[in-house]
Amino acid sequence: MNSFSAAQRSRVTMLDVAERAGVSKASVSRFIGDDRALLSEAIALRIEQAISELGYRPNQMARGLKRGRTRLIGMLVADIRNPYSIAVMHGVETACRAHGYSLVVCNTDRDDQQERLHLAALRSYNIEGLILNTLGHHLEELQALHQEMPMVLVDRKVEHLDSDLVGLDNGAAVNSAVEHLEQQGYRDLMLISEPLDGTSSRLERIEHFNLEIAGHDSLSGRIGHTGESLQHQLQDFLAAPGTGPKALFCANGIAALACVQALRELGCELFDDIGLIALDDLEWFPLVGSGITALAQPTQQIGAHAFDCLFKRLRGDKGAARVLDFPAQLIVRGSTQRTTLA
Repeated sequence: MNSFSAAQRSRVTMLDVAERAGVSKASVSRFIGDDRALLSEAIALRIEQAISELGYRPNQMARGLKRGRTRLIGMLVADIRNPYSIAVMHGVETACRAHGYSLVVCNTDRDDQQERLHLAALRSYNIEGLILNTLGHHLEELQALHQEMPMVLVDRKVEHLDSDLVGLDNGAAVNSAVEHLEQQGYRDLMLISEPLDGTSSRLERIEHFNLEIAGHDSLSGRIGHTGESLQHQLQDFLAAPGTGPKALFCANGIAALACVQALRELGCELFDDIGLIALDDLEWFPLVGSGITALAQPTQQIGAHAFDCLFKRLRGDKGAARVLDFPAQLIVRGSTQRTTLA
């Protein structure tokens, strides 16, 4: 077996392989492409031997561009630091790899200008499809891109973009959280969300929370948001007279972290002074106090099904846009196990 350096391999051309094998350049192209079956066994064997002897490595990107297939999938995320984004991305990438695709990830960092730049960059990479987890403020660009390739939305709806949507069943998750808190004896609840910026999943969770509170005469509820005033909001909630024992419902992992930090700064005994349940289940949840009760999102499933929807579209599925909502799993820990609360 011959050994070649990367530099040597990069200098070998398809014409070199053709000359060594004594065949046409077109035959070599067929061999490394999708038309190998058109070649006789003898010619295929000569080309294979020439490739091995010369250490030839075909330029897969150039071949893909020529054929209109790069086997690249784009993914646009709003915040790559969000544990949810990372977990879903892992599910997408694993599914891509299993089907011979590579994933190109762009992080908008919640910046509209970055979103526009990344959309242009992804188009220049000749991606075959796009998975979108962002606000979609550039609707015209997205609609134009959707004419060229299939798209799948993850977690967040984009109005007037007729694409498949894969995410969490937010209504069922909120109902499960409120029912669990009520069963545990909590009566005064506060949902903490990241600030409303048009993100559909945040709006849905707040809407369902308000509906649940309105449907339970024994419960009272209010809405709070992360940010500089969070500690003051929590202080007011703790001090205000209520209908009974108090609990927080954190709408995602980021809100949970902000609340735990703020409660510690207020000197709260976690979780004696106040209960807490969080949507998401992060690695550190079991490590705080007696553990944080969680509604775990099936992020691996969400990512894998997002790619599966895209893959079906790539294979010609022209059916109506579908919505796949997955249930959350309730994991009970000490943060909702009342001990000293009356």
